[in-house]
Amino acid sequence: MSITVSTPSRLCLYGEHLDYLSLEVVTMAIDLRFYATIDKRDDGQVLIYIKDSSINTLNQKNDKKKYEIKQFAVDKEIVYESNRDYFKSAINVIKKKGYDISKGFTVTMDSEIPIGKGMCSSSTMIIAFIKAVLEIIDADIKNNKQAIVELAYNAEVSEFNEPGGKMDHIASVYGGICHVDFKVFDKPKVTKLTTIPKGVFILVDSKQQKDTITVLQNAKDPVIRALINIPSIRDMVSNNTYNDYLLKIPKKDSNALKAAIDNYKILLDFMSNQASNTHESFGLGLKMHHQNLKDGLGISTEAIEEILKIAYDFGATGGKINGSGGGGCCYIYTNEETVSDITKAIKKAGYPTRLVSPAEGVRVE
Repeated sequence: MSITVSTPSRLCLYGEHLDYLSLEVVTMAIDLRFYATIDKRDDGQVLIYIKDSSINTLNQKNDKKKYEIKQFAVDKEIVYESNRDYFKSAINVIKKKGYDISKGFTVTMDSEIPIGKGMCSSSTMIIAFIKAVLEIIDADIKNNKQAIVELAYNAEVSEFNEPGGKMDHIASVYGGICHVDFKVFDKPKVTKLTTIPKGVFILVDSKQQKDTITVLQNAKDPVIRALINIPSIRDMVSNNTYNDYLLKIPKKDSNALKAAIDNYKILLDFMSNQASNTHESFGLGLKMHHQNLKDGLGISTEAIEEILKIAYDFGATGGKINGSGGGGCCYIYTNEETVSDITKAIKKAGYPTRLVSPAEGVRVE
C-alpha cells in the first residue's frame, strides 16, 4: 500500500533571524508543497528517489522524472557519511524515540519548492520524509504536530550541531498563519492567527543559490556576541534600555543587535494592533523589516534589491527577502490592482514569479 504525504513551504512575515534568539516570529505556510510517496519493502533497505537538485528554480517541474537515488540499510547501525545526511538522521531520531524500523521502504520525493532559495526545502524534505515513515509504521505520534516538529528539528539541526532554529519546521507542520513565541525554546507557543490585512503575495526567485548554513552563522554570531553581558533582547525592549548599551559594543555587533531589536519591535507592534492593522501598515512593516535585514545583517543581494525596486516602482506596498538571506527568494506584498504590472516588470527583468496563498500544514494526501 502506497501512502503519499505533503507539507508546505512558508513565508516569514515578521521575525526573520529571531527564532534562535528565543524571540517571536509570524509565519505563513504557502501553497508550494513537498511530496513523498512511501511503500513498504520486505528487506532492511531504504531506497529513496528524490527530485534532482539541478531542478532548482521556481516553477521548474520535474517533467522528465529526473531523480537522484539514495540507499542505505535500516536493520543495522546507521552511520552518517557527511554533514546534513538528513535521511539517515531522520531514521535515527525516530529510532531514538523507541520505534522499531527494521524493515525497509521505498520513497519517491517530488517538490514544487525551489532548492537552496530560502524556501525551507531541506526542512520540508525532512518533514515529508518523517511524516511518511511515521504513517507507514503506523506510529502513535503520526498526527502529533509538536512531535513531528521536534523530530524534524533534531534530524536537521541537533544531530549535526547546526545553527538553525525551529521556525521552518513549525510553519510547515502547523500550516496557516502562525505566531510562534520561542521564550521557552524547547516548548514554543504556537498560536494560529485567523487573518492578516487583505493583499496579494508574489514570490520571486532571484536565481541566486545560497549557502544557508554560512549565512545563518554569519548573521547569528554578531548578535550572540552582543548579548553576552545582557539578559535578553526582550528585557532591553520592554525596559527601553538598549540605546546606551549599543554604544558600548563593536559596530558590527551593534548593527546586528539593533536590527534584531528593531525587527522584534516591528513584530510586537503588528501583534498588538491586529484589529487595526491596515494593508498599508502591514506592507510598511515588511519593508522596514527587510531594511534591517539588509543594513544590520547584510543578508540582501543586488538581485534582491533590484527586484524590490522594480516592485515599488510599479506600486507594491511592501516586500522582503525570505529565509536566511544571501540570495534565494524574496516576496512582494501588494494589492490586486498592481499585481499584473509588477509581475510583468519582474519577469521582463528575468526573474520567475508566482502568486502564493496560505496553505494547510503537513498532511496525508
